[in-house]
Amino acid sequence: MILDFVFESDSYENRELAVSVRKFAEANLGEVGFDRAHFSRMGELGLTGMSLDERYGGSAMESLSIASALFEISRIQLGPTIYLSVHLMVAKIIQQYGADENADLLHEMAAGRALGAFCLTEAQAGSDAYALRTRAEKSGNSWTINGEKIYITSAGLADAYVVFARTSDDKKNGITAFLLRKDHPGMSFGPHEKKMGAEGSPIATVTFENCKVDDSARLGEVGGGYKIALSGLNRGRVSIGAAACGLASRSIEIARAHLAERTQFGQALADFQGLRFMLADMATQLYASILLTRDAAQRLDSGGKQNWPSSMAKFFASDAAMKITTDGVQLLGGAGYLADYTAERLMRDAKMLQIVEGANQIQRLIVARALFDELA
Repeated sequence: MILDFVFESDSYENRELAVSVRKFAEANLGEVGFDRAHFSRMGELGLTGMSLDERYGGSAMESLSIASALFEISRIQLGPTIYLSVHLMVAKIIQQYGADENADLLHEMAAGRALGAFCLTEAQAGSDAYALRTRAEKSGNSWTINGEKIYITSAGLADAYVVFARTSDDKKNGITAFLLRKDHPGMSFGPHEKKMGAEGSPIATVTFENCKVDDSARLGEVGGGYKIALSGLNRGRVSIGAAACGLASRSIEIARAHLAERTQFGQALADFQGLRFMLADMATQLYASILLTRDAAQRLDSGGKQNWPSSMAKFFASDAAMKITTDGVQLLGGAGYLADYTAERLMRDAKMLQIVEGANQIQRLIVARALFDELA
């Protein structure tokens, strides 16, 4: 119970989903790295359409169910969780703001035949999305996009790209979203970056050079892109919280098994009170993270408009995962530091979760702002 995201009180369907995804992950995702066949297999299982309505081939799952699936994948490998989470977010955005023009694409995304990417971050616009410099200039019934996006998940591998560009100098209402396909003229990709973790989720630069798109490629209203981005990120932060819980759970499982098996001074390590207390602290941090993430997911499902629950879950769970996985390495001693052991990979992967979908310092700013808004 303590190490699981799904509780006995959850629906039968949610428990069955968690069991099914765990079996898939354990059978297929043991080798670290990106494999497009894994995404295709996720499509066969219905995972790539979890955020889409049934009329597009999806299952319209609640946020809590999606979070439970991502938790199970992250127990085995973080990379697929990251690109699947982004894909689900992109699919949801396309459905909400451009479904009529992209029904065929949505069916492909639901089936796992088309992968989605989210193009927001730039060299000068990470946490401060208002500062993005990629521009889209309108002429007649078309737009010309110029600029560069960095650290884009699945760049060069994805088939559909939601791209955010500045369409006016209005800080608040000057960003617009567009949908481009992989082979669109004027769009190119850099080599995949070398990262310290999450190797199964490649990232790269996306460059736009006189990239012309019809106005039909626009998602939502002109100037409405910032709100679109935030709506996606709010759900994405719940996904990151679930991912953090998943790899933290795995770290505790590994540490617990090691303490039970390893002996020192004539007794099992698990008999040393100090080490048992460390494990108890790790489990408590995980359980608190799970509860926060579940609450944030349920608030989304109930139509909650506030973004602080998702931010709180994201920063608490990812900070806890970093602490848990670091302690997990410590509990394994020298073995924990070896690259052949899973423990050190979990620690490297956890660091990524403190940064993606908005750095944790920004998440704290969102929560603090909500506190002071209550006083206004």
